[in-house]
Amino acid sequence: MANTSSEVQLKPLMDYIDGEFRRPEIHRGIWLENPNTGERAQEQLAASDDSIGRAIAVADQVHQAGTWANTSIEERAQMLEAVGAELQKLNPDIADYESYTTGVVKRMTGMLGFIVAGAWGLAANMLRNGALYRELPGPNNHTAEIHSKPWGPALCLVPWNAPAALAAHKVSNALAAGCPTILKPTEWAPNGCNALAEAIHRAGLPKGVFQLVHGGPDVGAKLVGDTRIRAVSFTGGLQGGRAIAAECARDFKPAQLELGGNNPVVIMEDADFDEAAQGVAMLMTQLNGQWCRALGRLIVHENIADKFVDHVFGVLSQVKLGDSVSMASDMGPMIHSGHLAKIKGQMQAWLDKGGVARSSTPLPDLGGNFFAPTLVLGCSPADTQHEIFGPIGAVHTYKTDAEAVALANGTPYGLEGYVFGKDEDRAMKVGRQIRCGEVKINGGTVISLNLMAPRPSWGWSGFAEEGTLETLKFFCGTRVVGIEGPMKFG
Repeated sequence: MANTSSEVQLKPLMDYIDGEFRRPEIHRGIWLENPNTGERAQEQLAASDDSIGRAIAVADQVHQAGTWANTSIEERAQMLEAVGAELQKLNPDIADYESYTTGVVKRMTGMLGFIVAGAWGLAANMLRNGALYRELPGPNNHTAEIHSKPWGPALCLVPWNAPAALAAHKVSNALAAGCPTILKPTEWAPNGCNALAEAIHRAGLPKGVFQLVHGGPDVGAKLVGDTRIRAVSFTGGLQGGRAIAAECARDFKPAQLELGGNNPVVIMEDADFDEAAQGVAMLMTQLNGQWCRALGRLIVHENIADKFVDHVFGVLSQVKLGDSVSMASDMGPMIHSGHLAKIKGQMQAWLDKGGVARSSTPLPDLGGNFFAPTLVLGCSPADTQHEIFGPIGAVHTYKTDAEAVALANGTPYGLEGYVFGKDEDRAMKVGRQIRCGEVKINGGTVISLNLMAPRPSWGWSGFAEEGTLETLKFFCGTRVVGIEGPMKFG
């Protein structure tokens, strides 16, 4: 494993089609950066129309033949576990690639390795535990069989903040469902997903069951728009999600969309300052604040607001911003200079409307895309309704619990919420009123409350639940088969 970003060597990008690796044909003229230094790292490449068409055709042929869908549950589970075992060997390299290309510190990308490798075993266990079949009583003492069957060729589209982990989660479940699967990695951090294709190849999955094609939004649009693709799972931004939803509506194929959030963090008057400030700092620095469940609105009781915000800045002043590949760094840079400019522009719009920005984290002398976690005070809630995908949050104060709930629900998003307070019953009462998919009381890690709990999205945060079981079921249609018995007239 590398110790700094200068030691990471990126492998050439390769498409994986019909069991063969091949160099993508199209040079996009856009370069990945080393976000720690701003230097050029690797040119973005894209699959040609011919390669895209071939990948879809091969996936469709596998589906029509039924060779993957008709494998036994045990055989499919064993193949999934073989992929997980190969990924376990590659996890150190994947952690390096992800830290180098995304800017997320290696302590985090290394931790996410348990998803990269572990998702395959989880999917295998669900198959063995009967997730795709159940029975209900039918008429005349017969049984009604409930089969979960693969929709057909599935497309997985992953973002740039945790691409390998999200790809492993989506692809493992699509394959477990019996769907021939195509993965299009983000064009901004594709290298970890390339390693996933390498692991699948090493594990010996049949040709055409899994394919990977590189490219930007135009490649994604061609894949989504093809009628042979029968299910699309996408994690990313609102604009992309809307385009995918509209395209999927044309031929009525299911879409699983997770589109981010402007997540509220409510600080009750009785909150433990140390615990709550640590939670806020984590929500601003995990994945460098570039994650869908990061802090959006910090909603603090007016009687403690000034002291609590100062306490948060005391914690943030101890955060070590540094090279993302170094194990000594607590937080790394923004993924690329274009994104850094975007979030600065979004923050400036708040400042132009009367906001005041404060930060306390020292910037490193590395010349990359570094940005200190920043809170903006003094803005109207009407001006902070939309997500900034970075370590920037708006501070709002409240008097009553009802006002806190109104502020928490005052955005069109609904992904995650957080409440900090010593009176857990009161905090739970507030949490139950927040309109979003998950609410955590006195916590703010990237881990779900329970491994088997669903991960829903409300409002502009998307639709079709994700989760350990939910993602597997998303890639399946339901078929009910049973004997009704003799029918008589008169």
